[in-house]
Amino acid sequence: MKRYERFGRLSVSIRAAVATVTINNPDTRNAIDRETHGELENIWPVLADDERVRAIVLTGAGNTFSMGGDINAMAERAGTAAGLRHSLRLPAMTRRLFSNLLDTPQPIIAAVNGHAIGLGATLALFADICVIAESAKFGDTHVNVGLVAGDGGAVIWPLLIGPARAKELLMRAQLLRGQEVVAMGLAHHLAPADQVLARATELAEELAAKPPLAVQWTKLIVNRGIRAQMEIALDAGIAFEMMTMNSRDHAEAARAIVEKRPPSFEGG
Repeated sequence: MKRYERFGRLSVSIRAAVATVTINNPDTRNAIDRETHGELENIWPVLADDERVRAIVLTGAGNTFSMGGDINAMAERAGTAAGLRHSLRLPAMTRRLFSNLLDTPQPIIAAVNGHAIGLGATLALFADICVIAESAKFGDTHVNVGLVAGDGGAVIWPLLIGPARAKELLMRAQLLRGQEVVAMGLAHHLAPADQVLARATELAEELAAKPPLAVQWTKLIVNRGIRAQMEIALDAGIAFEMMTMNSRDHAEAARAIVEKRPPSFEGG
């Protein structure tokens, strides 16, 4: 397991050809800060090269899958030189994350054991199979913090549920319950929160027992369609998200959330 020791924000365990990757920052409800984002970018090639692994489960520590971006860090960076530098790194970070995830040959099952918000929801949707807790809140709330839903949300949501419904959910930053997520077709497996990981592991074990090349190349063929949509939408989405990261409305939204007050937006 030495190959995984450098990942401090992610924990990895392997049993019976199934690797379980846990976003392990429960004190922040598994918020994806810069360090966690970097590890999520880099974990996939390591798993891809691990011959012991035939299927992967992605989950979150505690009772949350991931609350997405770190709102406190957003509020601190907003309107600063550090915030500008962060936004300029975003294109490479985002493309690396989703390209590496899609390139991972083994099937990936998201065990959404609790709330999955923003980038947390996008990660779950980019997995090959999603199991979600009945009690989970699920949605992309970029707009509520003054950001374009550009880091994958604008790619994957329309593919799964069509552009009209995706636009409404993304623009309104609506949160769905687990039952609604399954009814809408964003996920296909629903379970009580304390059974989500077991169900996801069961699916992973089933896939791990099948002929690996047949499974992996089937995934590769289907993912070509997702990659094509990435080429259409991702770069533009990231560019617009970069622009909104440096807007006054983003700074106002992030600070209002941290300060627990209503925001006031000016459109700039």
